[in-house]
Amino acid sequence: MPSLKDLRNRIRSVRSTQKITSAMKMVAASRLRRAQEQAEAARPYAQRMEQVLRSVAGRMAGLPGAPPLLAGTGKDDVHLVVVATSDRGLAGGFNATILREARRRIRELDNAGKTVKILTIGRKGRDSLRRDYARLIHDSLTDIGRRRVSFEEARDISGRVLTLFEAGEFDVCTIIFNRFRSAITQIVTAQQLIPFAAPAAFGEEPDSETAGAVYEFEPSEEEILAELLPNNLAVQIYTALLENAASEQGARMTAMDNATRNAGDMIDRLTMNYNRTRQAVITKELIEIISGAEAL
Repeated sequence: MPSLKDLRNRIRSVRSTQKITSAMKMVAASRLRRAQEQAEAARPYAQRMEQVLRSVAGRMAGLPGAPPLLAGTGKDDVHLVVVATSDRGLAGGFNATILREARRRIRELDNAGKTVKILTIGRKGRDSLRRDYARLIHDSLTDIGRRRVSFEEARDISGRVLTLFEAGEFDVCTIIFNRFRSAITQIVTAQQLIPFAAPAAFGEEPDSETAGAVYEFEPSEEEILAELLPNNLAVQIYTALLENAASEQGARMTAMDNATRNAGDMIDRLTMNYNRTRQAVITKELIEIISGAEAL
């Protein structure tokens, strides 16, 4: 049975942990608001660009002059899987869901006889996948969006991906991330980047006024696609990073809130145990005093 000193130390320790988790919850809540606003502000631009590209791609599909980013290499042998996680933990199941989907997809491609290459974003993804798929990791990036996700970081990542594609290192590229829906709900998403594939709407219906619109382009579709497709790749990566950042803060806020509540419950149980033990000690001492007095 633990002594009173042990119980006091345990209660003090849990209270210190509760203060830390409560502070982390407040920090995550403030960061979540900014990250959510940034993610929601980027969605309309990404959706409009996707609509324009989908219209142009519909005309160019199957034509001999279609850009490689749209038509692909004509093969489906080598897949590049971009796994976007966080650099820090204590975010509930945020990283676990992404890594679970990444492992499932890697196993699926491997069983189909495909060659898989991995590009990790974030320390958690790198450290976890390194244990099982170290030989498949082509590159790993850390400290992305450490203070705030910037478009320059997304452009740098898209530049790396384009360099690999132009060198013939892969045929299909897919990014895996968490799409933000609410502070307690994040949707693990696998979005194909190369060749271009229209992403699903972020929980919204397509705009009925522009869904079937016919565009006239100047200059030609080929020139527009040659310029827009690399930019669209950077935009898709940027949007995924923003969604990931908001999802991470939402998951961390929820996890720290649960941890704070659990710490409070543990303090209540330990305090009750402490009071019972203290009462038992007092009762034992009184019995010893009374027994000694009667013996005299």
